[in-house]
Amino acid sequence: MNTSSSPKPIRTPKNIKRVEFTTPLSKRLRNYFFAGLLVTAPISITLYAAWAILDFIDNFISGLIPAPYNPLTYLPVTVPGFGIAILITAVTLIGFLTANFLGRIFINWGERIVARMPVVRSIYSALKQIFETVLSDKTQSFREVVLLEYPRREMWTLGFVIGKTYGEVQEKTKSEMLNIYIPTTPNPTSGYLVFLARKEIKTLEMTVEDALKMIISGGIVTPEYVNKKSPAVEPSTKADAN
Repeated sequence: MNTSSSPKPIRTPKNIKRVEFTTPLSKRLRNYFFAGLLVTAPISITLYAAWAILDFIDNFISGLIPAPYNPLTYLPVTVPGFGIAILITAVTLIGFLTANFLGRIFINWGERIVARMPVVRSIYSALKQIFETVLSDKTQSFREVVLLEYPRREMWTLGFVIGKTYGEVQEKTKSEMLNIYIPTTPNPTSGYLVFLARKEIKTLEMTVEDALKMIISGGIVTPEYVNKKSPAVEPSTKADAN
């Protein structure tokens, strides 16, 4: 008698359901892609922009040096950053010579020559005054972020305080006026100069760097804000048992 029998199929109870992923595979792959893009895109764009600026300065400075005196002529490979090193060295050397008595004599002699040129003198004097104001340690230009109504009431925009208003503009107005620079999005290097009374602007606590991030991103990047004037909320405690 044959006692062997074929194995019976195992039946799955009806109350046990198949285990399925709640998130479809395509959606998970898309989330992974955007997460990777969020990490790699800022780094890649920053490195590309830095490399483009570095390459531009290197090519520009290397082109000004004659080939017999250019160290890159005798090297088998190109050295990145050579142009920037030459530029920094040259600017530092010029600053050192300008600080001396003999250097100031040459600078004054050159400025007298420029002052005799009708168009060049206006450009040179304006650029010199701008750089002296911006690079001064005591200047307050572009160090204060304000909120103002522009271009109409109830429409607010960010601005940077350049400084106090002087001259005819201040004399023609009754209130204390400020020079406000209103940058454009996404290029903050272009913008508008407006003169506003101090009482018509609201000073913000955000830094200039945070304001630039907000302007360049078109409002996508918003700096965190903690209201220091609001009272601290104490954590709730459970009532004691009776």
